[in-house]
Amino acid sequence: MFVRKTLKAFVALAAYLLLLHVSIAFSQSFTLEAILSAPYVTNLTTAGEADVLAWVSNEKGVRNIWVAAAPDFQPRLVTQYTEDDGQALGSLRLTRDGRILVYVRGGSANRAGEHPNPTSDPDGAEQAIWAVRTDGGEPWRLAAGSRPLLSPDEQFVVFLRKGKPFRVELLPPDGKTLEAKPLFKVRGRVGHLRWSPDGQKLAFVSFRGDHNFVGVYDLQHHRIRWIAPGVDRDLRPVWSPDGRRLAFIRTPGAKKHELRNIMSGTPFAIWVADAATGAAREIWRSPGDDGGFAQYYPAEPLRWTKNDRILFYSEHEGWMHIYSMRPDGSDLQDLTPGQSEAEHSAVSPDGKYLYFSSNKDDIDRRHIWRTPTAGGRPVAVTRGTGIETDPVVLASGRLIAYRAAGTNHPPVITLAQADGKKPKAVYPQQWPADFPQKELVVPQPVIFTSGDGWKIHAQLFLPKGAKPGDNRPALIFMHGGPIRQMLLGWHYRGYYANAYAMNQYMASKGYVVLSVNYRCGIGYGRDFRLAPNQGPRGASEYQDIIAAGLYLQKRPEVDPHKIGLWGGSYGGYLTAMGLARDSDLFAAGVDLHGVHDWAFRATDFSPGGGWGLQGEELLELALKSSPVADLTYWTSPILLIHGDDDRNVLFQQTTDLVQRLREKGVHTEVLVFPDEVHGFLRHESWLRAYQATADFFDRFLKK
Repeated sequence: MFVRKTLKAFVALAAYLLLLHVSIAFSQSFTLEAILSAPYVTNLTTAGEADVLAWVSNEKGVRNIWVAAAPDFQPRLVTQYTEDDGQALGSLRLTRDGRILVYVRGGSANRAGEHPNPTSDPDGAEQAIWAVRTDGGEPWRLAAGSRPLLSPDEQFVVFLRKGKPFRVELLPPDGKTLEAKPLFKVRGRVGHLRWSPDGQKLAFVSFRGDHNFVGVYDLQHHRIRWIAPGVDRDLRPVWSPDGRRLAFIRTPGAKKHELRNIMSGTPFAIWVADAATGAAREIWRSPGDDGGFAQYYPAEPLRWTKNDRILFYSEHEGWMHIYSMRPDGSDLQDLTPGQSEAEHSAVSPDGKYLYFSSNKDDIDRRHIWRTPTAGGRPVAVTRGTGIETDPVVLASGRLIAYRAAGTNHPPVITLAQADGKKPKAVYPQQWPADFPQKELVVPQPVIFTSGDGWKIHAQLFLPKGAKPGDNRPALIFMHGGPIRQMLLGWHYRGYYANAYAMNQYMASKGYVVLSVNYRCGIGYGRDFRLAPNQGPRGASEYQDIIAAGLYLQKRPEVDPHKIGLWGGSYGGYLTAMGLARDSDLFAAGVDLHGVHDWAFRATDFSPGGGWGLQGEELLELALKSSPVADLTYWTSPILLIHGDDDRNVLFQQTTDLVQRLREKGVHTEVLVFPDEVHGFLRHESWLRAYQATADFFDRFLKK
């Protein structure tokens, strides 16, 4: 009896010591609050005639605007917002001298006309245009609306309100309140406003459902001229430097009962018109159905430079590149050649140079490149292991600015000479005291092959001190979109910057984390993005997630029975797919605002669900490609997180799935944010979502 008791005590002690060892080995070295404490900068912009920069900084949900000016470029705070209220700041517009900044505060309305109000403020919320002096003072409200555009004489601002154009004076008259007035009335929804160089005319697009017109509004004579009106969808008008001509993109008008499919292409052409007569002609046409993505993804898919070149984005050679040609369509030049994507871009004030961010020669990162707009060899402006994006050229043409991130820090507003030399951090110049910059791991590039032969890129976050035999839990992260790409460093989009920070946090807690760039994302060419049978047409990309799970099972540090899935939006869809189809491979999952029933999305969210889903046969395939089609095999526990003012994925996608799982007896947990949108607007929402995620995985993968 004594021996048995002693043996039991010894076994219990050994088990305790083993658990203590594992607990110490896997304990995190920093908090979630710490890694999400750093400011995140966006909306970098410049003034037209002065070397002045402006940007938005989001620090723990408190958004403010900063500026920096020559010669010292010391950052200066120009707004004084103090709350994590979820009210976005954007559409920054500096006057030419940089002394006044116009911006938008608040988000767009949903279908019910409600603006985002994630704090459930009883007074409601609005989206409005504001202005502030960059040398100090209180901001003043111009009007409710969005997409402001300063007039060339900078006396007033034109903007959009519910798809209609308005104007308002920039400076309030003495003792009077600013009053916005309709600029002109026209059928359809108005967008893509562009001033002529002399400020006398305003080009715009009238969206009319099955077709679009480009129009020119003459302010002096108060009349509209339509530019080559037809049966097509005309987009993105830009003016020639002399103001006599317009270039625009033309894509086909709608066929009967045609539904948009975000993963399909369309023909497109570049047209040039006489602004005075409206007569136009086609100067270049894509070889096939190459249009769509490259005409809406970039901020400026079409430009007319001061040195009289027309620049446009296209995928007609298999990758998203920027092309240049003369206004007559001759001398076509690929400015960004190679098996790489050109993403954010800017043109020097004289029009002679194009700056662009690209994964050229570094497929899982972004760097800044420069090339002559008339054609020539691109030259790298930045290099190394960082992530550099969003280049802008200052008014003097001697300096550029961009956002520079690393594996261990979010983007920094960085200033450099035009050739990239002498880079200088402008903001932030130091990180919060508890930000764990030195404690983060360097993600490793990984490539594995899916069951049907696709090469899949991923980033591996291996915890410090990990070694064979650890039997660590593992996680697979899947981005949303699906037209996105995770990188070997901090991301240039806020949603995925948070996800990158979360992957680092989970690695610090002892998890082996694999972030997977499954097929149908960007970064690897048009064929990869348009891989066959994806999403509601067969879920082919799910094979990449299976391959990721099998890869982790073979890692010597991983417990093959403790692999979890997590992701948001499309990543939430793939999380649910994994648990529905392969609960024996994936032990638990956290699904943030995912799609769970493609057929439901196609019939209840919007016609075709954005994927062109129509007809009994295609809707049946969409259902079979959904997690709800395989609930019989779903046994693994899940946490579902969703905001109920989601404008991208119906909240009912989650309410429906939860009821089904409860009926099956699957362990289901939920975290709901009243009045939050798809990409959570409040810092508190991200903290709560990620804390719940970490706790859920700790309970089901560690214990």
